[in-house]
Amino acid sequence: MPSVKRTDIPTAQDIISLMPSPSKGDLAFLTKAYGFAKKAHEGHTRFSGEPYFLHLAETAKMLASLGMGSRTIAAGLLHDAVEDTEVKRDAIEKEFGNEVLCLVEGVTKLGALKYRGLSRHTESLRKLFVATSQDIRVLIIKLADRIHNMRTLEYVPKTKQKRIALETLEIYAPVADRLGMGQFKRELEDLAFPYVYPKEYKETTELLKQKNKETEEHLEKIQNSLRKELAKQGITNFTTEKRIKGLYSIYQKLKRKGGDITKIHDISAIRVIVPTVNDCYKVLGVIHGNWRPLPGEVKDYIAFHKPNGYRSLHTKIFTGDGSIVEVQIRTREMHNEAQFGIAAHLSYKSGLTSRLLNPNLVWIASLLPKRIFPGKQSTKADALSRSELSIPQWIKQIAEAQADVKKSDEFLEDLRTDFFSHRVFVFTPQGDVVDLPLNSSPIDFAYAIHSDIGDHMSGAKVNGRMVSLETKLQNGDYVEILTKKSGKPTIKWLDLAKTTFAKKRIRAAVQKTRNA
Repeated sequence: MPSVKRTDIPTAQDIISLMPSPSKGDLAFLTKAYGFAKKAHEGHTRFSGEPYFLHLAETAKMLASLGMGSRTIAAGLLHDAVEDTEVKRDAIEKEFGNEVLCLVEGVTKLGALKYRGLSRHTESLRKLFVATSQDIRVLIIKLADRIHNMRTLEYVPKTKQKRIALETLEIYAPVADRLGMGQFKRELEDLAFPYVYPKEYKETTELLKQKNKETEEHLEKIQNSLRKELAKQGITNFTTEKRIKGLYSIYQKLKRKGGDITKIHDISAIRVIVPTVNDCYKVLGVIHGNWRPLPGEVKDYIAFHKPNGYRSLHTKIFTGDGSIVEVQIRTREMHNEAQFGIAAHLSYKSGLTSRLLNPNLVWIASLLPKRIFPGKQSTKADALSRSELSIPQWIKQIAEAQADVKKSDEFLEDLRTDFFSHRVFVFTPQGDVVDLPLNSSPIDFAYAIHSDIGDHMSGAKVNGRMVSLETKLQNGDYVEILTKKSGKPTIKWLDLAKTTFAKKRIRAAVQKTRNA
């Protein structure tokens, strides 16, 4: 193995400098945690030959750049201390408090579970989601830890590389996506891709190389034209940037397009970042006034944001030279949320309790211990009980599944089918977004709304028209479920349903009818 000795280990000050407005208490607390962790891991090295402490400092640095608080960052520094050193849990609790100890123990439990075949893999998944439901910060620390480990995967013995990369690709990257952490998802996928699918990685890289130079020049030209048009309309307070799609994401899309890269129109995109929501729509108007949009390719994720919280306006435009470019328009806050997802809502800078007054974010409070809310402040987050919080349905369903599923292979298949496959976003007649797996039917939609609606469904309308129950729902469909008291599931519904929850309810209802 190569021995690469790094001398540029981030210092405590490097980490603290990334925190917005750290207090003197933060400075002292993190300096102490830094010194404690460095001493505990003295003499330990990684496969690369680097000091082991480098990994902990880089993890903490990543957490600080996300805007995490001092206790979360300290847990990042200390997350391997109990497992890999002589440090006892009591010492961490005494020096840094029970909150940091709980975070460290949560990450330690996840780290102790390795991908050793199906049974061990699914046990790891169970612990992963149980830990998440208890304190979301455990998972954010684990994702930061995994990213740095993936950045140095080349130094790990080859016998372990594929296992670690596959777990990253199948479990951690999709989890980052479900938490809205787009930047983490992309990096995890692209780091794992060459180890899991080396042949496909090379082929995709070669295909992209052929387009890269022309894409870069073309984007620069369109970006300059766009800036000029916005300035002409008096819009001057904005920034633009170019975005190239992640390599693994391109590979996934190539598979769906039969390997034809010319059919993929969002390999690159231009982002326009503006101060307010009103500005987003003004910019969209200017763009459509100067370039013709592709029919059906204007997507308003501000009015109807994705279930993972993603908000932005998307449009694809003909540029006039035979090519097509995607433009994404969002506010700075939306951009931060798109990059860092749930971590943006937990950010130290924004003040957790004040951010949680937003009714769309209050559910996050249920995934954090009450002790993080200081003093006796009375806020909506303090007042609402866990049952009243709007916790995303996908987290609830995972938690409920823990008690019901006994077979490891069944549990893994449930997760892959229900949570880690491509999703479709459809609407209720009231305009609420329902998030379902690809190829879901009206039956899945009905049970996702309420089990009683599914149990009494008699028909369905999609976009105002009656459809058969075997219809596959598409992105943007408006779905209305018709019910009647005498309606009940039949055994045939099992073949039409996609989600585990719907199938479970159908089996129970059919069995009940047979026993009647």
